[in-house]
Amino acid sequence: MSETSGEHIHITLIRLALDEARKCEPTPTAFCVGCVLVLPSDSGPGVILARGFSRELPGNTHAEANALTKAHQLSQSQLHDLLPSVPAQMHIDVDDILTRADIYTTMEPCSVRTSGLAPCADAIIAAKLRRCYIGVGEPDDFVNCEGARKLVDAGIEVHWIKGLEEDCLRQARRGHDRSQVEFHMIDLLYNLLTILFNRQTNRS
Repeated sequence: MSETSGEHIHITLIRLALDEARKCEPTPTAFCVGCVLVLPSDSGPGVILARGFSRELPGNTHAEANALTKAHQLSQSQLHDLLPSVPAQMHIDVDDILTRADIYTTMEPCSVRTSGLAPCADAIIAAKLRRCYIGVGEPDDFVNCEGARKLVDAGIEVHWIKGLEEDCLRQARRGHDRSQVEFHMIDLLYNLLTILFNRQTNRS
């Protein structure tokens, strides 16, 4: 595969991830992110194992974690449909497949979550994915993200795809009207202070 055709494939797959990001229900306190899990091929774009987007599954979920969850939910029949070259009688181990897979995500995988849930970078590391292709770095709107560095430290290749940064960021920030964000942050702070005050009152 030539470098030019390889770059074209990466752009195409990030565009598919952007299609997933467009499915997100906007919220002022989180990003809209999309991703695709791909088993790469030397002769083409590879096989898409799963797709995901922010809040697609219940529980304030993120795109990368959702795609991994959906990959693990694939039946043997579905896996054989995706991988027709594998003999029908052979069991396909999803965990083994994922160690050879790449993930394309519109935004840098999170390294910390304000909700207390496990970060997507940790999920990618646990799945032992080979490479992570990123459309844009996570801005510090909510937290200081070090997802890319965390992946590199764990031995996962990280590649930044050039050319779609504005599109990825525009999708990510849908619903982020400044006044709405400020209102929700003030509301969150008020609730937190109320909890702390009640705890202190109960102790006295």
